[in-house]
Order: sequence, then structure tokens, then C-alpha cells
Amino acid sequence: MPAINLLIPTLFISHGSPMLALENAPTTKFLRGFAAELPKPSAIIIASAHWETDDPMVTGAVRPETIHDFQGFPEKLYTLRYPVSGNPALANRVQSLLAVAGFKAAIDPTRGLDHGVWNPLLLMYPVANIPVIELSVQPKQDTHWHYRIGQMLAPLRKENILIIGTGNLTHNLREAFRGHHTKTPPWVTAFAEWVANCVAKGDIASLLDWQTLAPYARENHHTPEHFLPFFVALGAAGSPFQAKHLHEDTALGVLAMDAYAFAS
Repeated sequence: MPAINLLIPTLFISHGSPMLALENAPTTKFLRGFAAELPKPSAIIIASAHWETDDPMVTGAVRPETIHDFQGFPEKLYTLRYPVSGNPALANRVQSLLAVAGFKAAIDPTRGLDHGVWNPLLLMYPVANIPVIELSVQPKQDTHWHYRIGQMLAPLRKENILIIGTGNLTHNLREAFRGHHTKTPPWVTAFAEWVANCVAKGDIASLLDWQTLAPYARENHHTPEHFLPFFVALGAAGSPFQAKHLHEDTALGVLAMDAYAFAS
């Protein structure tokens, strides 16, 4: 695969369990070191699998709260905060860009940042000195919808704004919580390899039709919300794109933790 020019690419990051920020897992180590390879962005727009809406929404809070949107984890996890600034002006611009394309985008002035956002950013940018706005996903809509959202945000990359999609390359929590996988099963590996091959070939059409074409699509994603941020990042990269497979690992036996960078 050709080297990628990492001058503000777009990123897809698998964020895994909320425990990611407290672990010493391979993905934790990767995220702690990777941001040093990027130029410091002026702001971050991050589409998270953990904010589901019917139409696109962006956060407009000046100081978004850290949302602990999970239960049953160690108390230390609930003490973590990511005291980053929001960017209401950027939220307005994102809303306007999406509205031009016909999306009924809106701004939520009070919503904070869920763990799909602050968990990876706490590792990548622990100083929390880069403004962040969150973008929702729409699981009732398809990949083309999310790819087009990314396309509409692509011009912001020229302003040193980092666009990230955060979810998981594979996301079968039922199998993950059963905890009986001592090695990654073939149905996870086959899906991850199919995505990697499509990315390497620049095969956007096949990726957009992943639910039909990818092996074991249903087994890896009973619902699509954790893969939809991938298409926001892909769309924002432009076409044709270059890509770099930044990281691969498997958590809890079945959660592929791959990360990609895209740029045109």
C-alpha cells in the first residue's frame, strides 16, 4: 500500500471498550503515540457511533461535558474527564454545509461528548487543548448517506480541521461478552481482511455495499452504527483516495480494533 501524506488526513478509529483509556492494550499504546505523527489540528470534528439521531446533529456547547454513557465499570472510569472546549462557530458551519446538501442538520447546544469521542481523544490529545465538536450518526440511513455527509465536510480539511469517525471495525458485543474466544475467530478475520483489501484497492463501491458483499457482515455488525462513522471519514477524504492501515488488533476476542487514515 502506498505511503499516505499525513497532512490532515481523515481518520477512522476503533474505540473499543470504555476501559480503553485505563488499559495498557495495543490500541491504547497506538493512540497515545499516533497523534505525534500528525500536525496539530485547529479543531476536531468527530462522528461517534454512540450518538444516534434521525437527522444529523452537531454539538454546540462552549464547554461540552464528559458523558459516561455506560454502566457496570470500575469507579475510576467514572472519574475521568475530558475538559475540552467546544466550537459553536464551527458547529454552525457544519450545520450550514450539511443544509446546503439537503440534510436537516441541527445543533444541540447542551449535549456533551460520549465515550466514543473522549475515550480515544483522551489518549491522542490528553492536554485537551483542541476544540472538539461531535457529529451524530443516523442508523436508519445507509452508507451512501454517511459518505455524502463526509463529502460535504471535506472542504474543512483545508483549514487544518481533523475529521474523525469513531466506532469499531467489528462490533458483536454478544460474542465479546461471552468471553470464550481464546483466538480471533475466522468470521472476524475475514471481515477485517475484506475491508482492508477494498481500502487498498480504493474500491469505494464495494465498501458502500458492505452489508451485501462483505463476508460475515451480519455476524460482525448486528446493527450498523459502529461502522457508519467509517463512511463519514471515507467521504471526507475525497476520491480517489490514498489510505494507510494504521493499526490492527482484536479486543475481547471479536472486536477488530483497526484504524485507518484517508487522504486525497
